[in-house]
Amino acid sequence: MCTLYTVTSQEELRRKLLRRGCRVTQATLSRDLKDLGVAWVTGRRGGHYTLQPAGEVSTLRPLVGAEVVSIHSNECMIVVRTLPGAAPTVAEYVDVQRSPDILGTVAGDNTVFVVPRSLKKTRVVEQHLKRTLIEGR
Repeated sequence: MCTLYTVTSQEELRRKLLRRGCRVTQATLSRDLKDLGVAWVTGRRGGHYTLQPAGEVSTLRPLVGAEVVSIHSNECMIVVRTLPGAAPTVAEYVDVQRSPDILGTVAGDNTVFVVPRSLKKTRVVEQHLKRTLIEGR
């Protein structure tokens, strides 16, 4: 049996978990929610957490493509420049793709650093990002 709770913040969820004996940091909780496909959604009466539909990634593609300004790389890292404030969305889109060639992303305000799994994969990942983010394929 699954009990449903209304949770209005990660801090509130962290406190509820603590009362049940589960100690977790906010950073860990945030990462775990993302991995589980749980997203914060704002509504008329405030916000709430919800499971992301499986098709949401394809819905984001046109939005993300319009936010990307450029993609460049050196031997070990790819830099994706975005419109101001768009880097977290672009990084999330890249992360949700779960490419085996991408170790992870770090997002600022208008810059995403993409770390390839191997130096040998840098150019392959750069081309993949250009195809998926800029060309929309």
